Amino acid sequence: KAFVTGRFLPQTHIRFQMVPADLCSKSMYLQKDVVVAFRQMKLAAASDGITLRIISGTRNFWEQQAIWERKWKANLAQFGATAKNAREILKYSSMPSSSRHHWGTDIDINNLSPGYFATGRGLKELQWLRKNAIKFGFVEVYSPRESGRITGYEPEAWHWSYSPLSTQYLSFYKQNIAYSDFKG
Repeated sequence: KAFVTGRFLPQTHIRFQMVPADLCSKSMYLQKDVVVAFRQMKLAAASDGITLRIISGTRNFWEQQAIWERKWKANLAQFGATAKNAREILKYSSMPSSSRHHWGTDIDINNLSPGYFATGRGLKELQWLRKNAIKFGFVEVYSPRESGRITGYEPEAWHWSYSPLSTQYLSFYKQNIAYSDFKG
């Protein structure tokens, strides 16, 4: 339970490694298998003229909490300390203990702006990922609503998950984590 809710330090976890600088934009950790698969995908993309770079990887509970609190404070003037503030944050950000980024299997690629992937280079990158990422084990988790997904976060063209591991963690999470685990 501690692992899937992000209550660990990736830098000391045996399954994790620091992501090599040529694959990412800042210092971060991911599961070793994810790094290997991403490197293979990055090389294949490069041979097709596509550049891929990880801009966000593992975020443990405390990192996710800091993101949530920063967004909460930024929204206070507009929404106050209300459920509407929380709903606004939940469009794109998970609450601590519920982020797929906790697992070291989910990555954000190239840009965090929906508009980036709508035209030009970003659109070409997205099209390449949608056609090829599955060959390397990566899936688009928060796909467009038109694809039939009606619940969850807003579409995130940048968010890709290493399915061989993440499906196992998601299954465990659904079977073993309950709201009551987070009370008091």
